[in-house]
Amino acid sequence: MVTVALLGTGLLGSAIASRLLAVGCSLRVWNRDPERCEPLISAGAQQFDDPAQAAAGATTVITVLRDGPVTASVVASVGDLDQCCVMPMGTMGISESVALDAQVRQQGGLYLEAPVLGSRPEALAGRLLVMAGGDQAVFDQQCSLLRFLAAEPKRMGAVGTGAASKLALNQLIASLTHGYSLALRLIQASGLEVDSFMDVLRPSALYAPTVDKKLKRMLSHDYSDPNFSTGLLRKDLSLFLREAGLAGVDAGALEGLVALLKRAEGTALDGGDYSALHELTATEPTVS
Repeated sequence: MVTVALLGTGLLGSAIASRLLAVGCSLRVWNRDPERCEPLISAGAQQFDDPAQAAAGATTVITVLRDGPVTASVVASVGDLDQCCVMPMGTMGISESVALDAQVRQQGGLYLEAPVLGSRPEALAGRLLVMAGGDQAVFDQQCSLLRFLAAEPKRMGAVGTGAASKLALNQLIASLTHGYSLALRLIQASGLEVDSFMDVLRPSALYAPTVDKKLKRMLSHDYSDPNFSTGLLRKDLSLFLREAGLAGVDAGALEGLVALLKRAEGTALDGGDYSALHELTATEPTVS
């Protein structure tokens, strides 16, 4: 039986944990807020008081934490990894992942970045898209575990390529959602029926399935029960901008979108579904 330690049982982490338990993995869990682990304990996971205890004896340590610095700090607290493989599945910068790889090696472990595209529903169904970065041998070693979470886990290349893929995709999420919100605002202002516009958009090369996923929320202004929040989208887009600068890419045009998303800080929109950025594109945005 595969023994996995999962550090971070937030929205995505708890879904990944539930999936691993469902397919028969022996699972050890830790979260800074222990109460977040309770549903997993009921499902058969073992809870530990600190990351080092959770990782002891595990073959793989999966982290699903907020960002790169938090991940590095939690992994450091584990101490000697004794050839255990550390697999971060949360979003982090390319430079952060490369630095974490070096840190894990110094701690005596193996490293495979494995960020995912998808959220809770995909994780529970084992339909995440995994973009791994690291040595081929380590990827091959972890592939059977990754197949519990993704039908076809993909190795993108060396460490950093998986992180780059994830940041690039999250930038597209932000840009597509923003672009569609602007289009929808103009369509509605013109008096054209949204259904008529969608009849033209759907068969065109411009259509993206995410449009229909978010259209109902935008029309109803209901951003509750999110799988990915406005605050997290802003964090990831800001991280994309930073990494783009380090890579010599001029992504300055995105600074306006980051500024727009910052207007959600301190409001109910920040914790809502990221399509709440639609409220920010109104002349008088609803940000209470």
